[in-house]
Amino acid sequence: MDALAHIPAVLALLMGLALLVGGGELLVRGAAALALKANIPPLIIGLTVVSMGTSAPELFASVQAALDGNPGLSVGNVIGSNVANLALILGLTALVSPVVVDRMAMRLDIPLMVGMSLLFVAAAADLEISRNEGIAGLVLMAAFLGNLYWRSQRQEKQDEDDGELTEASQWATWSPLALVGVLILGMAGLYLGSEGFVDGASRMALDFGVSNRVVGLTIVAFGTSVPELVASGIAAMRGQSDLAIGNVVGSNLFNLLLVLGTTATITPLPMEASVLSWDIWWLLGTACALIPLAILGGLKTPRMGRWQGGLFVLAYVAYIALTWTA
Repeated sequence: MDALAHIPAVLALLMGLALLVGGGELLVRGAAALALKANIPPLIIGLTVVSMGTSAPELFASVQAALDGNPGLSVGNVIGSNVANLALILGLTALVSPVVVDRMAMRLDIPLMVGMSLLFVAAAADLEISRNEGIAGLVLMAAFLGNLYWRSQRQEKQDEDDGELTEASQWATWSPLALVGVLILGMAGLYLGSEGFVDGASRMALDFGVSNRVVGLTIVAFGTSVPELVASGIAAMRGQSDLAIGNVVGSNLFNLLLVLGTTATITPLPMEASVLSWDIWWLLGTACALIPLAILGGLKTPRMGRWQGGLFVLAYVAYIALTWTA
């Protein structure tokens, strides 16, 4: 960290972000390719390694922030990332191409996301996520993955147009030793990236005279949501905008259960009173708004149209503006 002190805060943050995103990509590609070489079914890889890969930047940045004594960055990162995933990323995707909402997502995944958000509110009521609550989150994460596996067994086949797995199958032609090297590079990128990103964000908070919480809710949250933004944007341009729902809802669940669970298990996470009076309402509001907005897009085929997407994007702009001026 002493070496980073000689680098401007903005440059440290941008360098850290680049390493986080690049490290996460290498980790996901390498792990998925190794799993394919071990004859693990592609669907299971998609439900575990690839799904968790987009949450790797949030995980490493949050853990690093907590270990550096900046729990406000950790909590703000998760809340801000979840708001950004729905209001900004899903909103922009719907503006590009209307997003069809799968009925299973309406019946199970989205209500589950709302339920886990409410559970986070209950855990945060005493202004701390304790170690026991973190462990409980990891247990729920394991149960969620188990449910995904059970549901996968009822599907007839894996989506053959999964870009992540197509890329992984190409990497699977590499030798195991080379893929292990890719994993090591990915882990190193995530570690070094989290160091630079958190250091730059913390110094920017001091420079702007705002709290670590505000920087976590905005700058750090947006930065660590870049993988979801890229994945959803590519899906929309390919005419597969329906994949965006699974992307953002799954990422939000991973953030609440895996990221917060892991971070709080390592070290309890105290938080400011403003988290309960302000931040949580945006978290719940964006999650709860998804179902009625989708239903307004069509009763028989719920979907997020362009006007719903525009409304979400405007809400995110208001959220950022109000958070910085509050």
